[in-house]
Amino acid sequence: MDINATIAALKARPDFADHVGMILVHNGTVRSWSRSDKKAVAALEVTVDHERVDHLRREFLQHQGIYDIIIEAREGLRRPGDDLLFIVVAGDIREHVKDVLARLLDRIKAEAVSKRELTALP
Repeated sequence: MDINATIAALKARPDFADHVGMILVHNGTVRSWSRSDKKAVAALEVTVDHERVDHLRREFLQHQGIYDIIIEAREGLRRPGDDLLFIVVAGDIREHVKDVLARLLDRIKAEAVSKRELTALP
């Protein structure tokens, strides 16, 4: 995802300024170390349930003050530094946008993404 292009497309909508006071972006990447034990990670195998991601997107779009949500979840074999998950949330005020981004991110990670860390490249 090109974050600048995505934000520009949002801002180009005729009703944008009437509904948006904040845009937050999450750009999740592959770490070179394991969260659980800090051991080196050579790669990550990622599987995404895209239907579940879309369902969650539609669910969170219904929250108060949310104008739009754009999500790109990547799967397959990913190496440290690679992008994994982009979430863009646009809405009216900080309290609404921050809350939705945080809860949506947690739900996507828990319900729609599975990962397996590899210590050596296949």
